[in-house]
Order: sequence, then C-alpha cells, then structure tokens
Amino acid sequence: MDLNHICLGDSFVSQHNLLLKAAASHGSSAKLCAASPPLGQDSCTPFSPGDTSDSSGYCAFSRAHSMDPDSPGSSSSSGSAPHYVSTLNSGPKRLCLVCGDMASGYHYGVASCEACKAFFKRTIQGNIEYSCPVTNECEITKRRRKSCQACRFQKCLRAGMMKEGVRMDRVRGGRQKYKRRVDTGLSLYIKVPYGSQIKTTRNKVISQLLMMEPAPVNATPDTSITDSDLRNLMTLCDLLNRELLLMIGWAKNIPGFSDLSLVDQMALLQSGWMETLVLSIVSRSLGCGDELVFADNLRLNQPQCQTAGLLDLYLAMQHLLSKYKQMNLSQEEVVTLKAMALANSDAGSLENAEAAQQFQDSLHEALQEYEISQHPEEPHRLGKLLMSLPLLRQTANHAVDTFCRLHLEGRIPMYKLFLEMLDAKI
Repeated sequence: MDLNHICLGDSFVSQHNLLLKAAASHGSSAKLCAASPPLGQDSCTPFSPGDTSDSSGYCAFSRAHSMDPDSPGSSSSSGSAPHYVSTLNSGPKRLCLVCGDMASGYHYGVASCEACKAFFKRTIQGNIEYSCPVTNECEITKRRRKSCQACRFQKCLRAGMMKEGVRMDRVRGGRQKYKRRVDTGLSLYIKVPYGSQIKTTRNKVISQLLMMEPAPVNATPDTSITDSDLRNLMTLCDLLNRELLLMIGWAKNIPGFSDLSLVDQMALLQSGWMETLVLSIVSRSLGCGDELVFADNLRLNQPQCQTAGLLDLYLAMQHLLSKYKQMNLSQEEVVTLKAMALANSDAGSLENAEAAQQFQDSLHEALQEYEISQHPEEPHRLGKLLMSLPLLRQTANHAVDTFCRLHLEGRIPMYKLFLEMLDAKI
C-alpha cells in the first residue's frame, strides 16, 4: 500500500491521519521509557505536523526488522546491522499503557486511550497536584483508573507521556480558533533571548522564522545515575526527544510549510529532522571553544564524548562547526538554514514535487535577499551557505548512525517517537 492511498482526515482518532502533532509547554520532561513498544506490530497511525490535536500520534511503519529490541525479528546485538524494509501493516490493536483499555492512538508519545489522554491533558493544563490517600501503589486498570488520580498520573509519566506535548494555551473551542488565527500560542515558540533583540528586517519570511524559534530547552539529568557516561547519554536522548517535539511544532510555522499536503509535510520531517536538530546544536556551540552545547546545562567536550561513545559524532559536528565559525553566522542565517535543511531534504515520493520546490525556492529567495542587503561586500556568501548543506546532511547521518548503534547495543532506553524517526532515516 502506498502512502498516497491512506485516508487523511482532520481527526487522528477517527480517521488515523498522517501527522504527528507536538506543541511545547514550559514543564519538565517525563522520564525515559525503559522499553519502547515494538515498531512493527501496530496499525498505521502516522504523525501529523499540521493537525491541531494534542495527540502525539506518529507513524508506526512496519519494519521487517525493527530497531526495537522487543520486536519480533529484531536484535540488540552489536554485530551487523539488520536490513530495514519499510512496509505498511495493519496489525493488532494496541492497549493503553496506562489503564489497559483499547488505545485510540499515540497521545503525548504513548499508546493510550481517550480517557487517559484527556486526564493527562487536564492535569498538565491545570497544573494539578494529586496526593494518594494510601501508599502510592494503587492499581490502575480500566475499571479502577478513576479511583486514585495521583497514582494514575504517575503511571502516565512512567509510561512515557510527555508534558511537552500538551498545549498550555488550549481553551474550550480553541481548536477552531487556532486554525483561524495564526498568532495563537505564538509565545510558546518565541525564544526569549531573541524576543527583545529581533532585528528589523524587510524580509517577512526571516522575521517569521525569528519569531517562531523555539524557546531553549534545559537538560534534566537523573542524579541517581552514578555512571557519568550513562547519565550523559540518557540525558542527551531525553533532551533530543523533547527538542524533536518542539521542532515538529516549529516546522508547521515555517512560511509555506503548511501549504504542502500532509503526506509531503510528513515526508520532509522524516527526512530532514536530524539536520535541523544538528544545526540547532551547532548554532548554540558557536563561540564555545571545544564544547558541544546540547543545552545550557549540558555541554560536552571531546574527552567526555569519547568516553560516552560519541567521539565520531563529536568530530563530525566540530568539522561542521568550524565551517560556520569562519563565516560568523548571524541568527537570521541560522534560522533560515534550519528551514532550508527541512525543505532541501532528499525525501522521495512526494505527492506534489512542484509545491515542495516552490516552498524551497521561497526560502532560497529569502536568504538571498538577506545576504544582498546585509553582506553586499561578500557576493559569494550565499553560495558558501548553500554549499554547507551537504556537509550538514553528512553530519546528520553521523548522528543517526551513532544513536542507532547506541540503541542496538542496548546501552540506553529511547522514546518511541525518537526511535521511529531514526528508523525513517535508515
């Protein structure tokens, strides 16, 4: 079955559309799941960057050999990498990982039912604190899920539900309002340090990109882990997963992106997400010596990366970083290159290649206009920036290989969203 034959509806639950919706909040992250559900045993509930649902539903493409060690036919051996074949399979229904009821899809990163999805959303939006009347060990089942809200919420977190997936600006009737008003919820994406420093530019595309730049995300290390290398790896995977959620919310605000079909939006995201994350890390690391700045409170130098098994990735990112340091990138150039990394992805089987080309051309024209007005003394600067995109893709491939290896070695648990996006890059 081809992706073009899958029905795309407005509701994730009723029509199983092809989008992953992720919106950021300012809450802390949930802990990493110890075991992700198998990738290849699910019906197709792919992700939708353009839907306005709070469901973090994403594509459950079947693989002949899944990256998940719990999947049949997969292997966590560090030997030869398995061959991944993408197919669509309508497998058995999933159960809610919180209460055991029938799951309606992936909500906030976890297979869950509508009741637990709504409960988690209400709790986060209302900033509600619960207390268990007994020992914080209440059994949560379909029949007993209302008996203890505190234990139910904790089970949501243990299952891997992510606070970052809940829109904090939702009110009754907000979905229709959100579709009509582009600026609704804008503050969730404004990166505070740039909010008061955005330069006046005649280019509306770049101005929009600056305004929609996601807010900085801090790492949340688990201090109970004594092994510093393991702690750094687990902290990094958690951080990248949350940045991935933010990035998907950011992508649909790129001028022209939402004009593409849902299938093409999904294809571009699956193809270019790692390039965008890598460029975000590199831009934060400009002017920081030999450290890679994954977050303000997660900076790793070469010895730390080497002992954690990230040396190849470190060297690849430093090589890219050196190119951008020489050019002294501005923030306008960074945000435009991030959008272009998504538009220039090598996604195949696009529904409307002409529309995708127009989207790409609009970003090229915006960057060209900026370079002519801001750097008239460097007539070849635009060409140098565009020539850096192949190196960015090569660096992103290093990152994908690194995290696939770490997962196949069984060193660290990873969120299902992150795993499936890795799988899509193979």
